[in-house]
Amino acid sequence: MAAKYKTPLWKQAPFVRLIVPFIAGVIIQFYIGIPIFFTIVGTAILLSLLVLFIFLPITYKYTLQWLHGLIINLIICFSALLITWQKDIRNSTNWFGNYYTDSSTLIVKINEPPVEKEKSFKAEGKVEAIITNGKVEKVTGKLLIYFSNNDNVSIPKYGNKILIRGGLQQIKNAGNPGGFNYRRYMLFQQTFHQVFLKNEKYTLLNSHHENPLYSFVFFARQNTIKILQTYIVGSKKVTGIAEALLIGYKEDLDKDVVQAYSNTGVVHIIAISGMHLGLIYVGLVWLFSRLPFIKRNALTRVILIVGSLWLFSLITGASASVLRSAVMFTCIVIGKEFFKQASIYNSLASSAFLLLCFNPFLLWDVGFQLSYFAVVGIVWLQKPIENLFYSEHKIVQYLWQMCSITIAAQILTLPICIYYFHQIPTLFLITNLICVPLSTLILFAEIFLIIVSVIPFLALLVGKFIYVLTWLMNTIIDFCNNLPLSLIDKIHLTATTTTTLYVFVFLVAAGLLRRNKQLIKIALFSLLVFSATWAYGKIDLVKQKKIIIYNVSRHTAIDFVTSNKYWFYGDDDFRKEGALQNFNLKPARVSLQIEESMDTLKGLTSNRFLWQFYNKKIMIIDTSLKFESVKNKLAVDVLLITKNPLIRLSDITTAVTPSCIVFDASNSLWKITQWKKQCEDLHLPYFITGEQGAYVLDVK
Repeated sequence: MAAKYKTPLWKQAPFVRLIVPFIAGVIIQFYIGIPIFFTIVGTAILLSLLVLFIFLPITYKYTLQWLHGLIINLIICFSALLITWQKDIRNSTNWFGNYYTDSSTLIVKINEPPVEKEKSFKAEGKVEAIITNGKVEKVTGKLLIYFSNNDNVSIPKYGNKILIRGGLQQIKNAGNPGGFNYRRYMLFQQTFHQVFLKNEKYTLLNSHHENPLYSFVFFARQNTIKILQTYIVGSKKVTGIAEALLIGYKEDLDKDVVQAYSNTGVVHIIAISGMHLGLIYVGLVWLFSRLPFIKRNALTRVILIVGSLWLFSLITGASASVLRSAVMFTCIVIGKEFFKQASIYNSLASSAFLLLCFNPFLLWDVGFQLSYFAVVGIVWLQKPIENLFYSEHKIVQYLWQMCSITIAAQILTLPICIYYFHQIPTLFLITNLICVPLSTLILFAEIFLIIVSVIPFLALLVGKFIYVLTWLMNTIIDFCNNLPLSLIDKIHLTATTTTTLYVFVFLVAAGLLRRNKQLIKIALFSLLVFSATWAYGKIDLVKQKKIIIYNVSRHTAIDFVTSNKYWFYGDDDFRKEGALQNFNLKPARVSLQIEESMDTLKGLTSNRFLWQFYNKKIMIIDTSLKFESVKNKLAVDVLLITKNPLIRLSDITTAVTPSCIVFDASNSLWKITQWKKQCEDLHLPYFITGEQGAYVLDVK
């Protein structure tokens, strides 16, 4: 009997073939930046070649089939170049950044309800017009607005228009080694400026305009938060988790609780994602497959399922991650209902293709990457993993099925999780096995709470039920987080080693599934390349000696680094585990692979103000000092001014000759401005961490 022919994946899922050259085009345009003229000319030439190909004799068409495929792939790639260029608002002639000067006045519409922060209210603003030298230009673009909450005035609401008189700043990174690239993150949101407004810096205009759809979204979101806060009471940690789990609202989340969820591998529970939409989708499919009329009518079923998914997406705030998941499940629902033989891979690829056409910068979104890797992992590997074990006991088999889903998702998301988060939660199987069903119950209970909120007595009972379940989930997570060896931390991967690791994972999985020894051999070779690349990086880092003066607002923090060891000097707040250390210092230590904190460090000696680290001298002035003029001045490599000391640089230079004066972010901005002018008058080189990021001095 002839072997059964299996249709190749690229024929089952044509969108997989389309998305590869499209992604290549997006990456090329972002990193290289092909001029629009060459892109348009190249696209025109390729389209002409495609038309000419139609008129070729049939024999040539067959012979040059490969050329036809190449032209189509290049057209898709060039289309991605055009779309990526067009979606970058900086290329628009009416982007306000092309007209803005310090003397400009902006007319800005508040694009969302302001969110209260520790010392301000934050909102997104849409620039509608700019006034420069009395000339009004209609413009477009977004900016971040921070309103001071110290003023006894009402904060503008969604739809209000305000007049802003200058003061815009470019969005910048903290600039610490290995730190989060906030500027690039906001670039992907097409936002490049921010402004901090006190009452006198803006004027509230009478004009008011609301988008009906956005108004509904914001109203539904605020009403949902109000219901949750009214009926789930007792602990802010519990209420914060409940809000995040249902609608992705993160403003009330406790940072230590979030860290515990991340450390135990279940942070996806409190981030509205494909899992939440998947649970809603499964519930809707189960419900509509049992209703007499609906279960026989595919069109009605699709409309109700897709409509419900999108309604949930809007009510939860219509965040990027929710909309991404909604598009993905819409494609899956349509594919399964109307094209019974449709490949799930084609549905996934088509949803990704549509999303990237709408916003190419989603390609760098961590949630986008994790969502698709997780779903592909589940679709591809879950069943083979489940088949490795079978039990006649239904409960055992169900638990193993749940484990197989978690393992399949983890296999394809692990490399990218290590790359971004530098850790492996060792208890992810246990925590997911317990918390995913528990969070599912909480999610549906919260939806039920919203429905019955018009009946206060019943809503109060449901709220107490949700509180107990959420408290239990938090307690379990906290217990697991405190277990020894629950987390393998401080793992550093580069983009190269992450890519190589993915090659190994895909080839091993494909080789085992197909029982192909050749793929396994190539996988082992890729593992060898990974090990060699990782080892080479380690060898280079063993030789490192650095002084790092961090940029942390209102704080002093310095690391003296030798190989993989460091000695810290700075504020006591950094010596305890917490958000301050994790956000500002930990990324640098992970990227430089410095792990061991030392009480003393080889090559480092000090007295109160003067420090010697191998051949480098650093003087730290954090209090008022008197300097007397001396004949033989002390030469130092770095003079660090910190903690707002009452000093004049002209007095210091009578006794000290610095190669560079560094002002860290613990100093007031007005004092730094004064010292900056003194440096310029004295022709002294200076470095301001608040403007330029961390100061890193390599020691020979």
